[in-house]
Amino acid sequence: MEKVGIRELKTHLSRHLKKVQSGKRLLITERGRTIATISPVDAPRALDWAYRMVAEGRAQWNGGKPGIPKNPVKLKGKRTAASVVIEDRR
Repeated sequence: MEKVGIRELKTHLSRHLKKVQSGKRLLITERGRTIATISPVDAPRALDWAYRMVAEGRAQWNGGKPGIPKNPVKLKGKRTAASVVIEDRR
């Protein structure tokens, strides 16, 4: 999600609205603090919680699609991921 200051938004409003029309969401900032978001009308509501976490600084997102990690974690021995999680919860 791209961050845009109020002054930049006012100066180049058309440019930023074209980005929104193409499906991007913008975080609007004032003195470095997020105050609003601009999103396409048909943005999926199912992901609003994720966008809100990014806006609050509790999560990070570079705007790309999630992918498979380059170096996935491999468990040693015959343990499964499920058994490790269950053990950790005890």
